[in-house]
Amino acid sequence: MASLATIFGSGAMTNSIREIEGMDVIFIIGSNTKETHPVIANKMLKALRRGAKMIIADPRRVPLVKAADLHLRLRPGTDVALLNSIAHVIIKEGIHDAEFIADRTEGFEKWKKSLTRFTPQYAEKITGVPPKDIIRAARLYGGSRRAGIFYTMGITQHTHGTDNVNTVANLAMVSGNIGREYTGVSPLRGQNNVQGACDAGALPNVYPGYQMVSFPLVKKKFEEAWGTSLSGKEGLKATEMMPAAIKGKLKALYIMGENPVLSDPNMNHTVKALESLDLLVVQDIFLTETAKLADVVLPATCFAEKSGTFINTERKVQLVRKAVVPPGDAREDKWIISELSKRMGYPMDYESSSEIFKELGELWPALAGITHERLRKRGIQWPCPTKDHPGTEYLYRAGFPRGKSSFTPVQYKPSAELADKKYPFVLTTGRNLFQYHTGSMTRRVEPIEVHAGEPYVEINTNDADKIDIANGDMVSILSRRGRIDAKARVSEIVPAGMVFVPMHYHEAAANLLTNDALDAHAKTPEFKVCAVRIKKK
Repeated sequence: MASLATIFGSGAMTNSIREIEGMDVIFIIGSNTKETHPVIANKMLKALRRGAKMIIADPRRVPLVKAADLHLRLRPGTDVALLNSIAHVIIKEGIHDAEFIADRTEGFEKWKKSLTRFTPQYAEKITGVPPKDIIRAARLYGGSRRAGIFYTMGITQHTHGTDNVNTVANLAMVSGNIGREYTGVSPLRGQNNVQGACDAGALPNVYPGYQMVSFPLVKKKFEEAWGTSLSGKEGLKATEMMPAAIKGKLKALYIMGENPVLSDPNMNHTVKALESLDLLVVQDIFLTETAKLADVVLPATCFAEKSGTFINTERKVQLVRKAVVPPGDAREDKWIISELSKRMGYPMDYESSSEIFKELGELWPALAGITHERLRKRGIQWPCPTKDHPGTEYLYRAGFPRGKSSFTPVQYKPSAELADKKYPFVLTTGRNLFQYHTGSMTRRVEPIEVHAGEPYVEINTNDADKIDIANGDMVSILSRRGRIDAKARVSEIVPAGMVFVPMHYHEAAANLLTNDALDAHAKTPEFKVCAVRIKKK
């Protein structure tokens, strides 16, 4: 048996974007959806106009809060306590889905016992959320059978991110809001085709289709398909590579479409790691901060300069068609990889991207029924096992693939670094509407720069008054790892004791400050909580 969090470990939405408009309750936690996923946010707003209720759990007063029925303004890093207390109320008031629990889950009684102390009053001490709001959230979400949970990196980027995901899964199961239309758990993906990259095996422990490298039969299957011997040993996760490089255990690194100098925590640590390598190769469309450190830069093509497929956050496979000729010496990723492989002794002779996708379908049944020819008419959601299958809008209709799903008892653990006398504020990082990720594309667009080209830090009004900072003042933000300077934005968007810095600006790189402590299981860094102090320049 497996927990639901393990079952949807692919990170994809269990349900489709279309279904959002038909939900009665939308529960958003750890996601600034209006700014980071505006298309999905618009679907949510349509649902609200139809009469749906919205709950938002977020320390910041993010833009979508204006439309929400309930804002749970929890302290950063206290998601487990909040979600456990909501589940506690759902069970206490008898609004859980007893039939679903009996038929499709196991471990309920043990999990229920683990919630005993998570009363709304106990949770308030940890989260700062009033008991009446916790009870109302439980009644709204737990009392509905057309409810969906949406989260992003505000849930996962913690030292207890795996625990957070497990508590989300527990909440979906106790209410029976999984395996049916207009329900589900939706981890919204943060970058284009990150879902497709994971599906295709760009992870250290799996082959395409999440097939474990450590399973001998899986290994044999791919060895026969690819005509070569393969290792049964899992590789390093991205966040494990930097410490390994510093220790001299990792000698070379090949980075594609990623800018870890700005996107990884503890920037100085990342730069030191990259400079410790014998060889750094970067394949990208621009000379990013990371590419500037590379020994070799391989110029790649952007989305409009290549053909192939993208798979989005709802598992929809979509065809991408080449629209323009790449500039200069830029080449498609598949050409670069095939050429490198051939010159290293293993020929990859693919005629086209459709041939590569066909191979994926032969090795992973979830894609077996999808072809480029079908995709020319419309996108198709996996799993799609046969050529006449329409695709799957929502998962687990007929049950879970590994039998009954297990509830996972989770206890609250504090974040790795909390505010103290020397560093009295909690910093959290994220994105804004106009810039994207590390800005390697958007910061080259002049109209965007005119509107949103300046780094800033959000500070609560009361905190700003106490340290004599006015709106627009230049301030320094300091952590145990570094210092940046940015303009203060004084408002009620952030609560007292917390500050927010967007991650997009290299001249005030938020990840100079963040903590590189990792989740023990997923090895995800704790971007969302670290201790800082603020001083006026």
